[in-house]
Amino acid sequence: MASQVKPDAPKPTAKVPSSKASAVRPTVPPPPKATLKKAPVSGSTDASHTAAAAPMPASRLRQMAASGASLVLQILVLLTMALIINPVPPEEKALAIISSAPEVAEEFEDEMVEEMPDQPQTDQEITDAVVLPDAVVVEDVKVISTADDMDAAPLSVELADFSTESAPSTDLLSTVGAIGGKSSGLGGRSGVQRAALVASGGGSGGSETAVEKALKWFIAHQLPSGGWAFDLSQCPSCKGQCKNSGHRNDICASTAMALLPFLGRGYTHKEGPYKKQLEQGISFLASMVMQGKGKGYSGQGNLYSQGIAGIVLSESYAMTQDKRLREPAQLALNFIMDAQDPVGGGWRYEPRQAGDTSAVGWQIMALKSGNMAYLNVNPLIIKKSVEFLNSVQEDDGAAYGYTGPGAGGATSAVGLLCRMYLGWKKDHPALQRGVDRLAKIGPGKDLYFNYYATQVMHHMEGPNWVAWNEKMRDSLIKAQATKGHEEGSWYEGFDGGHGAADCGRIFCTSLSTMILEVYYRHMPIYAQQSVDEDFKE
Repeated sequence: MASQVKPDAPKPTAKVPSSKASAVRPTVPPPPKATLKKAPVSGSTDASHTAAAAPMPASRLRQMAASGASLVLQILVLLTMALIINPVPPEEKALAIISSAPEVAEEFEDEMVEEMPDQPQTDQEITDAVVLPDAVVVEDVKVISTADDMDAAPLSVELADFSTESAPSTDLLSTVGAIGGKSSGLGGRSGVQRAALVASGGGSGGSETAVEKALKWFIAHQLPSGGWAFDLSQCPSCKGQCKNSGHRNDICASTAMALLPFLGRGYTHKEGPYKKQLEQGISFLASMVMQGKGKGYSGQGNLYSQGIAGIVLSESYAMTQDKRLREPAQLALNFIMDAQDPVGGGWRYEPRQAGDTSAVGWQIMALKSGNMAYLNVNPLIIKKSVEFLNSVQEDDGAAYGYTGPGAGGATSAVGLLCRMYLGWKKDHPALQRGVDRLAKIGPGKDLYFNYYATQVMHHMEGPNWVAWNEKMRDSLIKAQATKGHEEGSWYEGFDGGHGAADCGRIFCTSLSTMILEVYYRHMPIYAQQSVDEDFKE
């Protein structure tokens, strides 16, 4: 029997792959059946019978002892090999794999984090593909009616070659501004109407000559780009020949300030002696607005510049009905409306900034010009602007401060003019008190104050206007430069006024020219009827 139990017999089992060790375990082969049947068992029920049997031979006893020892040795060897072949650690390793699952997840997450920086690059490529200039179809863009649509604007527009087509014929010029038509319109700016208004409103041959000289001066200082610069040294034809040049880097405001007097005179890119130059100037300004998707200013410009540009584009569109000006004009107004302070209702330098009265005046005039041109103006914006005026008024609205209640001369003139356009009646007590206060101050050396106060006095008419006009008109005619490259411009005598030092001779010449155009630039609000119903507070 000893020969049947070989210690080396289980060795082939050791070739089982370690990965299957926990699933396949070597079993210990049972000893021969004969041995199991004949081996004595201590405590057996047959013990008495065995004791009574005849004694075994000594050789048989030795054989049984050897067999038993061999069996014990076999069992020990097999158990030892089983432990070697199938040790406990593999099972512990299996448990370790199960418990280490979170570590695997963490490793996966780390790999994801490492890949994240690549994601923005992919997104950027997709975004760039969407906004390629080739994907913009300018022809499909019609009228942008709300500030929320500004992002849909084309990137730029070329207006140098204006089309002969115009917007569909309307009653725009036959009712807006014509004598006896809608108030505050533009229809008095040309032809027989202009001459009649000069005669009836207090103008003179001297004032009209001064206006024409000023327009010639502007043409002589136009840049090759079509725009104008406050810094006259940038003009090739001037090169610093004119003193008192401005230094403010604001091409939007300087171009708009130069164009306003031409429009006030009734000259456009379709009518008048300067069609070619105005075509270039309007194109330059409109292109800036289109490139900015409504925002016209850059550099040192701000919302003051935006408001002035909005007036120019709206008036130019209203006067010519050139449909190619509709989009830039509407976009400029959209930017203004979106830039309103949503809390206080005003405007200042940057969008959504708490307002000041001076900036508010330009924005309201731009929106009013857009309203006269039948562009889209949100009435809620107008109502909100009234809240700002209420917040800076004194004496129930007879006077106005800058950013809070006050009674400054220029700010009061701005506030009163806004009230007129927003629906105050001519007999409003606060309006009458305010006009009387301006009349007592009288025209002065601050052209900014003179510009707004002249409009207020002209709309009110009456004795105060007559006295104001004579002094204002004659002082401007006398102060206009008459020599050299400065001929036709203004600066001397008004150098201490608001904006004169920063914006120089172009600024002063623009305001002076528009003051002398007051007789026909806007129809008197109260001449025939009150303000438009859709532009009242």
